[in-house]
Amino acid sequence: MSKISATAPGNSPDAPAGRRARPSRRTDRARPRPSIRWTSWILGGGSLLAAAAFAWPLFVGAVPADAQVAVPIVAFALIPALIVALALTLDHEMYTAKTVALLGVLSAVGAAVRIAGAGVGGVEAVFVLLILAGRVYGARFGFLLGMLTIAVSSMLWGGFGPWTPFQMFACGWVGAGAGLLPRWQNATRQNSSGQRMRANREIFLLAAYGVVASYLFGLMMNLWFWPFAVGSGTDISYTAGADPGQNLASFALYSLVTSTLTWDTVRAITTVVGIALVGPAVLAALRRARLSPRR
Repeated sequence: MSKISATAPGNSPDAPAGRRARPSRRTDRARPRPSIRWTSWILGGGSLLAAAAFAWPLFVGAVPADAQVAVPIVAFALIPALIVALALTLDHEMYTAKTVALLGVLSAVGAAVRIAGAGVGGVEAVFVLLILAGRVYGARFGFLLGMLTIAVSSMLWGGFGPWTPFQMFACGWVGAGAGLLPRWQNATRQNSSGQRMRANREIFLLAAYGVVASYLFGLMMNLWFWPFAVGSGTDISYTAGADPGQNLASFALYSLVTSTLTWDTVRAITTVVGIALVGPAVLAALRRARLSPRR
């Protein structure tokens, strides 16, 4: 009975040196190496700090009395610093020539759309671009696009102020949220009716997200300046040192009567109509310029 050699073919000790096969490394090359997206953790942590800066009126009561006056100043100073830090910590995948060029073009388009709608209460079609681009290119791209769109439009329009950094973060979250929405597998074997149903389902998902994002954007932008917008002694006033539940109820009433029923509702309708009208065409156009980062 012949014995089965334990060595690979061509690697036996008796084989000539020139005929000995080299060890294969295909298995090692094919095995993916785990990568830790530390930038994602930094973006998440920075966003949590930014959320705290937005919600500073609800947390002032937990700060010692001798430091409560400094809380708004710290919150306003924290937002610009976080924007710079988060922009610099994005990994190298966001700095390719194609990504930078596309970011520049879409930021310019978004700035033009925002400036064109300035002065028309709630008609902000820029959300349409942020949601569609974030859906195609991922959360990190959508986050940067939202921040850059506000920065460019504010610079061209002369609208810089203490509200600008808050708008940059809020719009960045709108674009990032679209990139985190559920995705479906590519249906290459589906017939035309199946593909059309899948496309309609995606448009419905983005439109529903646009409604939620429109109202959340209004709430976030109201929260940071609410203590300065209303005088004291009313049912919608901010009361320093009051229970957080009391201030939250006053803020909810303030947002309802000042923006939720007006500006935010018009923004939601504008976003839904815009996504329904141009969403399929814009998604197809953006997907032709596919970028590597998806999250």
